[in-house]
Formats: sequence, structure tokens, C-alpha cells
Amino acid sequence: MKCPYCGSQDNKVIDSRSAQKGRSIRRRRECNECNRRFTTYEHVMGFPLKVIKSDGTREDFDRSKLEKSIQIACNKRPIPADKIEKMVLRIETEIENSDGSEVKANLIGELVMQELRELDDVAYIRYASVYKKFRDLNEFRNQINKFDSK
Repeated sequence: MKCPYCGSQDNKVIDSRSAQKGRSIRRRRECNECNRRFTTYEHVMGFPLKVIKSDGTREDFDRSKLEKSIQIACNKRPIPADKIEKMVLRIETEIENSDGSEVKANLIGELVMQELRELDDVAYIRYASVYKKFRDLNEFRNQINKFDSK
């Protein structure tokens, strides 16, 4: 495991524990070079899940892609990283519990929007603007008005 601070691969595990209701392992590590501490997570890899894109192509589900899209929407918002991680876990669990080995990309997008709507208004609108491919200011207004009316 590479240290995120100095890049050294010489580190030791200080603490390991089950995380996310037993779905991953949280490891607290200390770098032997710079002596800084960092946390890593190990996730169980289940069966290969395919995502069906809107153009019909299929690609492997990528948890990091899901997490990154949520982090972009939440950028500079007062949202703790652990809330984002829990959101990603809930969405991932929902996807994995769906029938079959394939899931439509729009289902993932809708799940993210539901989670963000409950978490933060601004992050929700940011994500919606990309997910729904807003083309102009009127589409932003319409989405905000829908949001305000519910």
C-alpha cells in the first residue's frame, strides 16, 4: 500500500476492523518513512456486475466512478467524507441486490439523486445538472422549482 503523503510503500497496519456492516475491512496504517497515518478500506469483490449505458453498451460497474461523481457534486459543501462513503455503500448494496448481473445506468443515476436530495440541495442540483444534461438556465430553474414544490 502506497503512502498518500510521501509515496513510500513501507508501512505497517496499526489497526484492522470490520466496517460498513461487515462488507469491508478498515485498516489504519502508519508509514515507516514519514510516520504519518492513513486509512484504507478493503471491499469484497462479488460477481462482476455490468452497467448498461444509455447507448446500449455495457461496462463493468466501477465503485470508484460512482464515488467520484458524488464527491464532485458535494465539492465544497459541508458534507463529511463518511456520509459520502455511507451513501456509496447504500447505492452499491441496492445495485447488488437487484436481480441479475446487469443494471441500467439510469437506475444508478436515480439512486444517486434520491440520496443527494436527502443530503444536500446544492449537491443534488449539481448532480442533476450533469445527469439530466441541462442545456440552459431554464432547465436549472425548472429543476429547482420541482425541488422546491416537493
